[in-house]
Amino acid sequence: MNDYSIALWSFNLGRAPSSVQELVSQIEEGMVRAKGQGCRLLLLPEYLIECCLAFKPEELRPNEEMHFLSGVGSELVSLLRPLPEKFGISLLAGSMPVSRESGISNTAVLLTADGREIRQDKLSLTPFEQDPDFWHLTPGSTLKVFDLDGLRMAILICLDIEMPALSCILADQKVDLVLVPSMTEKHSGFNRVYGCAKARAVELMCAVAVCGTVGRSKGTTQNETNVSGAALYLPCEEEFGFDGVGAMLPATDGMAGEEPFLSAKVPVAQMRALKSGQAEVWPGSWTANHVSIQQI
Repeated sequence: MNDYSIALWSFNLGRAPSSVQELVSQIEEGMVRAKGQGCRLLLLPEYLIECCLAFKPEELRPNEEMHFLSGVGSELVSLLRPLPEKFGISLLAGSMPVSRESGISNTAVLLTADGREIRQDKLSLTPFEQDPDFWHLTPGSTLKVFDLDGLRMAILICLDIEMPALSCILADQKVDLVLVPSMTEKHSGFNRVYGCAKARAVELMCAVAVCGTVGRSKGTTQNETNVSGAALYLPCEEEFGFDGVGAMLPATDGMAGEEPFLSAKVPVAQMRALKSGQAEVWPGSWTANHVSIQQI
């Protein structure tokens, strides 16, 4: 395989669907668009499902939102499940709260065109996500690596991409593409996530695709603003134009209806050639096992 085409959709929460079915119809619009651009995978952002607070019960308290959205998410996944086969492209349907015995997780759900369902829990939660007075979520403990369309992939949700320790875990896995659904309130969060995503592309000699929510959910009690763009980062090599930016749309808050939608090609064959020894200086899955700290 030479190239792999993907679409990144920074969904505007201001779409405010009136039902789960309406949200499914909106997502289907994106799949039609991605299919028309020759893409084989559509990536949606973290907590896309928050737009469903537009039809929440009137007296729902902030600390009950995750329970409500976990039920919405279960219905959403069920209704989305036929779409990848219908369009012949895989769908990472953002992330959503998932209820289980150990608590509620923030989980990305990937529905593949070949009929699989791959779930990845967020591993590193923000303080707000863990706050018992608000969302009170539970972090995951397993990082999944999987094959799709001939590529080796992993999913890191928002803050997870900022954790170098997870990059070290992935270093031996020879991933081609890391998918990063995100949700950031301010430009500072946008720059943290996107800056670290670019660093991971350099460290892992792979592509990293990032998109996030924009706009404001009609029923939000927490996220008054959301800022994101969309980007595909590549290793900083001459073959890719030196700067490591495969494709990028700038950050926006989406309050004027903006909704970044980016299609881009992952240069799979070139990255694998660089990884096999043709890169300028890349040391491979280098560890610091031989390094010790000396206090002076």
